[in-house]
Amino acid sequence: MSSPAASAPPLKTVAHKFGGTSVADATRYRHVADLLLARDEDEQVTVVSAMKGVTDALIDLAGRVAGNLADWRERWHELRARHRGAAVALLGEDSGATVEWLDGQFDTLAEVLQALSVIGELPREVLERVQGLGEVYSARLLGDHLRSRGQDCAVLDAREVLVVDRGELGVDVDWETSAQRLAQWRASHPARRVVVTGFVARDRANRITTLGRNGSDYSGAIFAALFNAAELHIWTDVDGVLSADPRVVPEAVQLESLSYDEACELAYFGAKVVHPQTMSPAIERGLPIIIRNTFQPEHPGTRITARKDAAGPVKGLTLSPDLAVVNLEGTGLIGVPGTAERVFSALRAERVSVVMISQGSSEHSICCVVKAVDAARARTALLTAFAHELAIGQIQRVQLTDGVSVLAAVGDGMAGLPGVAARLFESLGRARVNILAIAQGSSERNISVAIASSDATKALRAAHAGFWLSPQTFAVGVIGPGHVGGALLDQLRAAQPQLLGKANVDLRLRAIASSHRMLLAERSIEDDWRGVFAQAREPLDLDRFTEHLLASHLPHTVIVDCSASPAVADRYAGWLAAGIHVVTPNKQAGSGSLQRFEAIAEAAAASGARFRYEATVGAGLPVITTLRDLVDTGDAVTSIEGIFSGTLAWLFNRFDGSVSFSELVRQARAMGYTEPDPRDDLSGTDVGRKLVILAREAGRALSLEDVRIESLVPQALRQASVEDFMARLDEVDADFAQRLVAAKAAGKVLRYVARLDQDGASVGLVELPADHAFANLRQTDNVVQFTTRRYCDNPLIVQGPGAGPEVTAAGVFADVLRVAAGQGARL
Repeated sequence: MSSPAASAPPLKTVAHKFGGTSVADATRYRHVADLLLARDEDEQVTVVSAMKGVTDALIDLAGRVAGNLADWRERWHELRARHRGAAVALLGEDSGATVEWLDGQFDTLAEVLQALSVIGELPREVLERVQGLGEVYSARLLGDHLRSRGQDCAVLDAREVLVVDRGELGVDVDWETSAQRLAQWRASHPARRVVVTGFVARDRANRITTLGRNGSDYSGAIFAALFNAAELHIWTDVDGVLSADPRVVPEAVQLESLSYDEACELAYFGAKVVHPQTMSPAIERGLPIIIRNTFQPEHPGTRITARKDAAGPVKGLTLSPDLAVVNLEGTGLIGVPGTAERVFSALRAERVSVVMISQGSSEHSICCVVKAVDAARARTALLTAFAHELAIGQIQRVQLTDGVSVLAAVGDGMAGLPGVAARLFESLGRARVNILAIAQGSSERNISVAIASSDATKALRAAHAGFWLSPQTFAVGVIGPGHVGGALLDQLRAAQPQLLGKANVDLRLRAIASSHRMLLAERSIEDDWRGVFAQAREPLDLDRFTEHLLASHLPHTVIVDCSASPAVADRYAGWLAAGIHVVTPNKQAGSGSLQRFEAIAEAAAASGARFRYEATVGAGLPVITTLRDLVDTGDAVTSIEGIFSGTLAWLFNRFDGSVSFSELVRQARAMGYTEPDPRDDLSGTDVGRKLVILAREAGRALSLEDVRIESLVPQALRQASVEDFMARLDEVDADFAQRLVAAKAAGKVLRYVARLDQDGASVGLVELPADHAFANLRQTDNVVQFTTRRYCDNPLIVQGPGAGPEVTAAGVFADVLRVAAGQGARL
């Protein structure tokens, strides 16, 4: 029978590492102590960094002394005062011994600095000794504070235990010697809690050294391994690892877990995770690393383990800025063994690190992505290494491209999953981001692309949304906040929560413009857009309006033109060429100059930006969409007929002889069915424009001048004022009454119809059989009838309300959502 001692579970040791922001001052030290004391752990190992900014201050101090700058003593006094102040604030009346110890440490530092001032230079060994002192001070402050609260706590100066070598691949730990020294130290310091200095160590010659930048994190992993800890908690100022940099992608999501491999990939490309070197001791021992937030200790953070979670192909995306591409290109490279070796040997000789490599299967070129600061040396190295081949023409060029960033998509779930690269490239293509070079390892865990730094923010946001890690976000600008534009803005605001919650689409309203002024918002115009716009004083400037929308670096930009301005329509081609989607109920572009329309179509085709104008015909009815579907599926349109004016539909639906035509026009104007000047409706020009739009959509190069339009306004009234026109409107009654009598006598009705067929295009008042599809419309209904090769015996009809701000705005909104769907939104 075993004894109770023999059957007791092993002690649970947990290692913690706190960065400089976590121990920035006395308040933060106290918070860290509270956090540690609240945890139920058998043994606790805590590795601390220097107070925030102290390591940089020590390096600067040493540099000033070596440079004979007289103010170094003032900096020394400031640094000592900061630590003495923290000790007094932490320990109060019990701070005497700690302050005395700090004074002794700073006196020794002053002696070292005085010697430096005599030498007049800064040897590496001295810098290593000086820059690691912040951790020594920090560990003592935290340890003394824990002891002042009655805790069994020892402070371990890592320089007494940790032995390392520095090789080409970085710092190498002498695990055996370090473990032996730790065992000896623990024999005389068996405290339950141990506070350890991060960053510092000794080499095999017993000289003080450091572990380099991120060395405190590395120390955390090393001592977690040496103490055989069950977990390593790295405490920072964020809740864990995010799917992207939140400064670039505010919608970045926190990741619950990562594999070691994923974390290494993300860290290499600059994500705020942990340094890959830090993870090596954890990877070897299967030690879980948990990234936690010191300021929100209740948050579970991100857990990094050996476990691979394939949920979702991409876990995170990162950007590495300040890079350049060096490209070696020439026919002499093809099929020649050893070329890549010569490239890398030349770069290695110049100590140039290669961030990314790309070579086509043709072997015609090799390109390397390097740090921008190394780019010129890298190019010179290759020019020298291949000078002979360049001279005889076997190599054509060594090209350097500056201003490059690398975007990396990382995730274990990418392995073996088709379409991941396609989704990344599609997302970047839709955002009009050009790819300079591509690299993917055989593990399929990482796809990296080199892009212009000017596109970096937009690229990251587009890729992040493309993998559904954040909403598909659009910068939206609306021109013309009148009846239709105002209704659209109201609909947009009302639908935003649902679009964001269910469809993951963020339509971010960033600009509104009228004919004289505009409102530009830094992020978006929220809630009471009318009230905010009423206060806008910035004069209209469409160039600045456009620049503002593009400056957001959002993946997609949409301009919605709800004006009737030909000047705004003139800008469509330029907007589309710049990758800006255009949505409009403005008929000027679709029915105006054929040259302008063709330029708009060419710009959209070249850039991939969408030009949507459904609401130009039939308001919210799917007229253009239906016609486009017919044409795109190979049907041949024989004729198009329709009633495209809700005003004229209402007038002739009601015109039965019981009320004069002029009185019906007055009634329609009073109810808001007509334009302020009813002649705009009665002239038929608007109907003609709509017919031109449909003709062009059907493939006919038609202009408004080609349409025979019957105006219902007598020549004598066309130049009169609106008031004179309305006063004299009854002059038309006799003619309309006569035409109505003739129609009735033939058993027909009068309707104002647009018609396109092989004989041409016409708009006018016609007699139709009483059983015709156009003879029995409701109120202001529009109707269009498509006769095609497929729909020849029974034409396809689209009918419904074709007027009114709400209906028209809904048609515009539907086009905006079609654009969003075309950019990958899940609608």
